[in-house]
Amino acid sequence: MNGFVDLFDGKTLNGWYAVPRTYDTMWPGGPAVRDLVPDYEEQAAAHPARWEVVDGAIEGFQDPSTPGYGGYLVTEQAFGDFELVLETKPDWPADTGVMVRRRPDTWAGFQVLVDHRRSGSIGGFFGNGTGGFHAVPYVLDAELDADGNVTALRIEDPTTSTEPMTPDKPALLTRRGDPQEFLDSWRPAGWNHLRIRCVGAQPTITTWVNDVFVAEIDLATMEHPRYDADAVAHALGRSGHIALEVHDNDPRFGEARWGRGARCRWRNLALKQL
Repeated sequence: MNGFVDLFDGKTLNGWYAVPRTYDTMWPGGPAVRDLVPDYEEQAAAHPARWEVVDGAIEGFQDPSTPGYGGYLVTEQAFGDFELVLETKPDWPADTGVMVRRRPDTWAGFQVLVDHRRSGSIGGFFGNGTGGFHAVPYVLDAELDADGNVTALRIEDPTTSTEPMTPDKPALLTRRGDPQEFLDSWRPAGWNHLRIRCVGAQPTITTWVNDVFVAEIDLATMEHPRYDADAVAHALGRSGHIALEVHDNDPRFGEARWGRGARCRWRNLALKQL
């Protein structure tokens, strides 16, 4: 593609490095998760996610010997304004995502969600270490066959939701796409194309899945109780790293967040600087 540079050579993890999923502060100057859950970081560091290349794709998964902990695969290079394209194929359930403007030394940054699980969002946003905002256009559930394989995604029934779709979540977006167009485009058993555009010092981030517009957020004007645009911009800087996520599990979701043995796959990652 014109102007795009590959971030993954299809054979090795050259240009990337792996780190455990540790949390640091919840927002600039806010409380540290290690103070809230004192033993977590020691265990997370001892059992990070695993990353390997299989059949031309990056696969991320929890440590099979001690599941429940996660991690990130981070680009060595940092980027300012860009368009990123990639293909993803997550198992169900697998709570994953793509971080942009991520700091190299903490979990802080903006996450484009690829939460392929009940109550998840694909193409929405979460503020990792930047206020914990959850800005999503809709939340998802899946229709499963007798073997537990996903046959289709659907909008989650709010009366049975494990993580309710409250009105404040879509209100954080400047634009949101049509859920039926997204559902019609999603390939349950195949690869799905994700496009992310990130522009600005306090960036506007826009997402498309399979060429269907999903969501846009303006992080210069968004208002959220724990988000301070100037403080976040100062903490993150004008550029940051790209990172792929393997989420940890937690008491609320357990293996409904990341199923035992689940993997997420990524391929054809390419970026154009703007």
